[in-house]
Amino acid sequence: MLSDPIGDMLTRIRNAGNAKHPVCKVAGSKLKNSILSILKSEGFIEDFSEKKENNISEYQVTLRYDENRKSVIREIKRVSKPGRRVYIPFENVRPYKSNMGISILSTSKGVMSNKKAMKLKIGGEVLCYVS
Repeated sequence: MLSDPIGDMLTRIRNAGNAKHPVCKVAGSKLKNSILSILKSEGFIEDFSEKKENNISEYQVTLRYDENRKSVIREIKRVSKPGRRVYIPFENVRPYKSNMGISILSTSKGVMSNKKAMKLKIGGEVLCYVS
Protein backbone atom coordinates (compact mmCIF):
# COMPACT_ATOMS: atom_id res chain seq x y z
CA MET A 1 0.00 0.00 0.00
CA LEU A 2 1.34 3.39 -1.00
CA SER A 3 1.26 6.28 1.42
CA ASP A 4 1.27 8.87 -1.41
CA PRO A 5 -0.34 7.56 -4.63
CA ILE A 6 -0.27 11.00 -6.31
CA GLY A 7 3.47 11.32 -5.62
CA ASP A 8 3.95 7.83 -7.04
CA MET A 9 2.12 8.78 -10.25
CA LEU A 10 4.17 11.96 -10.68
CA THR A 11 7.41 10.05 -10.07
CA ARG A 12 6.45 7.41 -12.64
CA ILE A 13 5.75 10.14 -15.24
CA ARG A 14 9.02 11.94 -14.39
CA ASN A 15 11.10 8.75 -14.59
CA ALA A 16 9.46 7.59 -17.84
CA GLY A 17 10.14 11.00 -19.40
CA ASN A 18 13.78 10.94 -18.30
CA ALA A 19 14.18 7.42 -19.72
CA LYS A 20 12.42 8.53 -22.96
CA HIS A 21 9.72 5.86 -22.73
CA PRO A 22 6.74 6.45 -25.04
CA VAL A 23 4.16 5.37 -22.44
CA CYS A 24 3.93 4.90 -18.71
CA LYS A 25 1.38 3.01 -16.60
CA VAL A 26 -0.10 4.30 -13.35
CA ALA A 27 -2.80 2.98 -11.04
CA GLY A 28 -6.19 4.58 -11.50
CA SER A 29 -8.34 6.85 -9.32
CA LYS A 30 -10.71 9.78 -9.84
CA LEU A 31 -8.15 12.30 -8.56
CA LYS A 32 -5.44 10.94 -10.88
CA ASN A 33 -7.93 11.11 -13.77
CA SER A 34 -8.50 14.80 -13.01
CA ILE A 35 -4.76 15.52 -12.82
CA LEU A 36 -4.07 13.68 -16.08
CA SER A 37 -6.93 15.56 -17.78
CA ILE A 38 -5.33 18.86 -16.78
CA LEU A 39 -1.89 17.71 -17.97
CA LYS A 40 -3.43 16.74 -21.32
CA SER A 41 -5.38 19.98 -21.75
CA GLU A 42 -2.27 22.05 -20.91
CA GLY A 43 -0.18 20.07 -23.43
CA PHE A 44 2.20 18.28 -21.06
CA ILE A 45 1.14 14.77 -22.13
CA GLU A 46 -0.23 13.48 -25.45
CA ASP A 47 -3.07 11.35 -24.12
CA PHE A 48 -4.11 8.82 -21.50
CA SER A 49 -6.50 5.90 -21.54
CA GLU A 50 -8.09 3.83 -18.80
CA LYS A 51 -7.95 0.05 -18.76
CA LYS A 52 -10.06 -1.90 -16.26
CA GLU A 53 -9.24 -5.47 -15.36
CA ASN A 54 -10.88 -7.37 -12.49
CA ASN A 55 -12.37 -4.12 -11.14
CA ILE A 56 -8.89 -2.51 -10.92
CA SER A 57 -8.30 0.49 -13.14
CA GLU A 58 -4.98 1.50 -14.64
CA TYR A 59 -4.06 4.47 -16.84
CA GLN A 60 -1.72 4.26 -19.78
CA VAL A 61 -0.17 7.71 -20.20
CA THR A 62 1.33 8.63 -23.58
CA LEU A 63 4.16 11.06 -22.94
CA ARG A 64 4.95 14.06 -25.12
CA TYR A 65 8.39 14.94 -26.50
CA ASP A 66 9.73 17.87 -28.53
CA GLU A 67 11.55 17.60 -31.87
CA ASN A 68 14.87 16.89 -30.10
CA ARG A 69 13.32 13.90 -28.30
CA LYS A 70 13.38 15.80 -24.99
CA SER A 71 10.43 15.49 -22.63
CA VAL A 72 8.01 18.42 -22.65
CA ILE A 73 7.77 18.07 -18.85
CA ARG A 74 10.94 19.70 -17.53
CA GLU A 75 9.84 19.61 -13.88
CA ILE A 76 7.01 17.83 -12.10
CA LYS A 77 7.07 18.31 -8.35
CA ARG A 78 4.71 17.20 -5.57
CA VAL A 79 3.89 20.04 -3.16
CA SER A 80 1.22 18.93 -0.71
CA LYS A 81 2.08 15.59 0.82
CA PRO A 82 0.21 13.34 3.29
CA GLY A 83 2.49 14.50 6.11
CA ARG A 84 2.37 18.19 5.17
CA ARG A 85 -0.68 19.65 3.45
CA VAL A 86 -0.17 22.99 1.69
CA TYR A 87 -3.20 25.25 1.24
CA ILE A 88 -3.29 28.70 -0.34
CA PRO A 89 -6.07 31.31 -0.33
CA PHE A 90 -7.23 32.74 -3.65
CA GLU A 91 -5.21 35.93 -3.05
CA ASN A 92 -1.98 33.89 -3.18
CA VAL A 93 -2.76 31.90 -6.36
CA ARG A 94 -0.11 33.14 -8.80
CA PRO A 95 1.21 32.20 -12.25
CA TYR A 96 3.89 29.51 -11.98
CA LYS A 97 7.23 30.18 -13.72
CA SER A 98 5.85 33.27 -15.49
CA ASN A 99 3.02 31.22 -17.03
CA MET A 100 5.51 28.74 -18.53
CA GLY A 101 4.21 26.13 -16.08
CA ILE A 102 1.14 25.39 -14.02
CA SER A 103 0.26 24.45 -10.50
CA ILE A 104 -2.57 21.99 -9.97
CA LEU A 105 -4.97 22.74 -7.12
CA SER A 106 -7.65 20.70 -5.40
CA THR A 107 -10.43 23.17 -4.67
CA SER A 108 -14.03 23.07 -3.47
CA LYS A 109 -15.03 23.28 -7.17
CA GLY A 110 -12.84 20.30 -8.15
CA VAL A 111 -9.27 19.81 -9.35
CA MET A 112 -8.05 22.62 -11.62
CA SER A 113 -4.99 24.53 -12.82
CA ASN A 114 -3.88 27.78 -11.23
CA LYS A 115 -5.09 29.67 -14.31
CA LYS A 116 -8.68 28.52 -13.83
CA ALA A 117 -8.48 29.06 -10.06
CA MET A 118 -7.37 32.68 -10.63
CA LYS A 119 -10.37 33.26 -12.94
CA LEU A 120 -12.80 31.76 -10.42
CA LYS A 121 -11.02 33.49 -7.49
CA ILE A 122 -10.77 30.36 -5.35
CA GLY A 123 -7.89 28.77 -3.47
CA GLY A 124 -7.26 25.26 -2.26
CA GLU A 125 -4.66 22.56 -1.71
CA VAL A 126 -1.64 22.77 -4.01
CA LEU A 127 -1.11 19.24 -5.36
CA CYS A 128 1.86 19.76 -7.68
CA TYR A 129 3.86 22.07 -9.94
CA VAL A 130 4.50 21.23 -13.60
CA SER A 131 6.69 23.11 -16.05
